[in-house]
Amino acid sequence: MLWPALRSVLFQLDPERVHHLAHWALHRVPLAVARARRPASIPALAVRCMGLDFDGPVGLAAGFDKGDVALPGLFGLGFSHVEIGTITPRPQPGNDRPRLFRLPEHRALLNRMGFNNEGMEACARRLAALPPAARLGPVGINVGKNKVTPNEDAAADYLACIERLHPYADYLVVNISSPNTPGLRQLQERDALDRLLRACVRHLAERAPGKPLLVKLAPDLSPEALDEAVDVAIAAGAAGIVATNTTLSRAGVERHPRAAEAGGLSGAPLERLATDVVRRCYARAAGRVPIVGVGGVMDAEGAYAKIRAGATLVQAYTGLIYGGPAFVGRVNAGLARLLERDGFSTLSDAVGADHRQGGGKAAG
Repeated sequence: MLWPALRSVLFQLDPERVHHLAHWALHRVPLAVARARRPASIPALAVRCMGLDFDGPVGLAAGFDKGDVALPGLFGLGFSHVEIGTITPRPQPGNDRPRLFRLPEHRALLNRMGFNNEGMEACARRLAALPPAARLGPVGINVGKNKVTPNEDAAADYLACIERLHPYADYLVVNISSPNTPGLRQLQERDALDRLLRACVRHLAERAPGKPLLVKLAPDLSPEALDEAVDVAIAAGAAGIVATNTTLSRAGVERHPRAAEAGGLSGAPLERLATDVVRRCYARAAGRVPIVGVGGVMDAEGAYAKIRAGATLVQAYTGLIYGGPAFVGRVNAGLARLLERDGFSTLSDAVGADHRQGGGKAAG
């Protein structure tokens, strides 16, 4: 396999430099090549969710494409959907470097990027210039507030992004769970969350009736706070829950030299915690909205665990970094085998299976 050797070379370089190189390469993939190289879809993995059709469950999580809009190249890797963002109203450079760290022995990343992006106008221009044929699957846009915007004024930032970007999104995600913007996670508290989501849902309903708006929650909420956040989100009209963002926990990496760095941890150490959060969200939602499972999806088994715990869709980012260009194809092929092993004819049949088979006790 060529990828492990290439990865060992790339991992000698600064992580952000490699990230920029990846975007440079992805932007140079012609649409025809992206279509030709896209792994063949597997009928059993097709999913219909929130009124949208996905040719498989595995999408690209927010954080990789922060408005660069390298869609043909990303879809060419096999992702069923791509979530762009987090996008803020105004450009911002993010936190000081270094701010992205690899933990290879743990198959993990630690980042404190801080919503670095060129702002909603740049993102909108790139999306508007994209030919419709480049959309080989649903495109989500993940939105947040600028670092300098106080929480009491946060709604204005989210509404501005929704107003500017909704024409180019198949769905939108309100990100209130990044650990790298000071005070952002306070927006997950009951009253603040209710006010923010009601305003966002109402605004999107006026501009684009029926377009889904989801909310992304942190994995570090207490069980009671997580239940409350799910209840508030559904009552406010959110169309789904994205669970989860990166974690402040260092469980499993405590002895690593980078463990003391500030920021959110992603990758394999997050897998079990994120799956437990998916399980609890699914139980609490009780079928009212779908769950998108994110966090530690490094292989087919990890994706399948989230699906059985209640995720209709799953998303990966760190898994791609460690797994390479063939990552999605391997996960999808593995999922098909796991479905067949367990006697499921479609992926939808497996969603929440643990709860129906006595394995759905909520975390905590």
